Amino acid sequence: MKNFGISLLATLFIFCSCENDKADNNKEIEVNEDVASFKEVGSLKIGGEAAAEISAYDETTKRLFTVNNSATNQIDIIDLSDATSPKKIASIYLSDYNGASNSVAVYGGKLAVALESTTNKQANGKVLVFNTSDYTLIKEITVGALPDMVTFSPDGKYIMTANEGEPNADYSVDPDGTISIIDVTNNYAVTTLNFAAFESQLATLKTKGFRVSKTTKSFAADIEPEYITISDDSKTAWVTLQENNGVAKVDLASKTISSVFGLGYKDFNTVENGIDVSDKDLAVAFTPWKLKGLFMPDAVASYIVNGTPYFITANEGDAREYNGYSDVARLKSLTLDPTVFPDAATLKTDAKMGRLNLVSTEGDTDNDGDLDELISFGARSFTIWNGNSGSLVFDSKNDLDKRSNDFGTYDDARSDDKGSEPEAVVVAKMGNKNILFVGLERTDTVMVYDITNPSAPQYLQSIKTGDAPEGLLFIPASKSPNKRSLLVVSSEGDGTVKFFQPDLN
Repeated sequence: MKNFGISLLATLFIFCSCENDKADNNKEIEVNEDVASFKEVGSLKIGGEAAAEISAYDETTKRLFTVNNSATNQIDIIDLSDATSPKKIASIYLSDYNGASNSVAVYGGKLAVALESTTNKQANGKVLVFNTSDYTLIKEITVGALPDMVTFSPDGKYIMTANEGEPNADYSVDPDGTISIIDVTNNYAVTTLNFAAFESQLATLKTKGFRVSKTTKSFAADIEPEYITISDDSKTAWVTLQENNGVAKVDLASKTISSVFGLGYKDFNTVENGIDVSDKDLAVAFTPWKLKGLFMPDAVASYIVNGTPYFITANEGDAREYNGYSDVARLKSLTLDPTVFPDAATLKTDAKMGRLNLVSTEGDTDNDGDLDELISFGARSFTIWNGNSGSLVFDSKNDLDKRSNDFGTYDDARSDDKGSEPEAVVVAKMGNKNILFVGLERTDTVMVYDITNPSAPQYLQSIKTGDAPEGLLFIPASKSPNKRSLLVVSSEGDGTVKFFQPDLN
């Protein structure tokens, strides 16, 4: 992709209610913002490592609610009435609820908090719903094991959680991975869905890159939901199944999982997909290799173009590493098929592919004990998929790593693992443009793209963030404290929350 240097402008319309001038009530105000010019306008450090993971914004109180697990288990509340001078004003302490917070979401004066059990990680978790004005508890709802992400539907009728259901250390207990749908309008009635019905499709799913671990006790237990996005009409959700290299499609009206998509493989043996695979070669070189990557997405976002839904994935990759089971190993420790890889001795050197982390349980296509294919974790990209069929529409190839290197933030020490490590994605409507923000955990960068045309995104900008950006939040101008668009970046590496705003035209 090329940056054509075009100054892309977004025209945002917000409405002002002027109490002292009835003639001005609901007056439409035009605000022009340059979507390629986000700059840091404010920053707040709320703690150390793990202090700023996920944030949610309440328009009514102009408060930001941020997960802080650096020292104690709490949600920090930040006064965002002035984005240039954010202030921490209170905390919600969660120790009394026997859970550790993983995610937060806000809608209509309600704060939803996803809690995993602190006494038994494999036990069911819960969602706590608080009032955003006085932090009183409204409801406590039981969901599946290890709720890793929580979100409201755009209409506020549903709360959804992705319940990862990770096993214990020796893999003797592995709860089902599930999705919970909480009906806010029906006294928070909850429906929790597992994936047992899709076990009969496993053979077909495997041909599409879907994977299950070798030691799983059941198909349903092996599924690990990670992140959720819900369509603007609140009818459909897409849920990433990270370790499985898949995405589930959910029908919210019927509260059923309608489809499971296998995401296939990324071919790194092309010039446009070439990657740096060694942290010991004293260079950054994006080179084709006889290697495939499982997309294994973390965060997911969605939008609609001309009536067609699309979902966008941050293709981070993730290994299963437990005392009783691990699926990651360095290439140099594995046996390669001598016919497919006659240069195996060279490939195993540290300056070549020897240090590269591979999915050790994949790639033995003829079951003779050696690897016929090399499969790595993640695709080092973002991808746009058709929301109806799950088919690939666009992949950013090696653009994230290359632009990070050009920007001066690429970390060569991560070349052997997952590169820039795409962690977060969020889509924003700015004027007539659809703008994508991609958070890169290992290069401390957010990259901005115009994805108005899903098959031909255009790169706009790179933004330096705090250490290890985990959560991205876009506040549209119509809802922000100063009626200007804000990008909120929560970084768990250094416990900072940063605020970015575009220039006016």
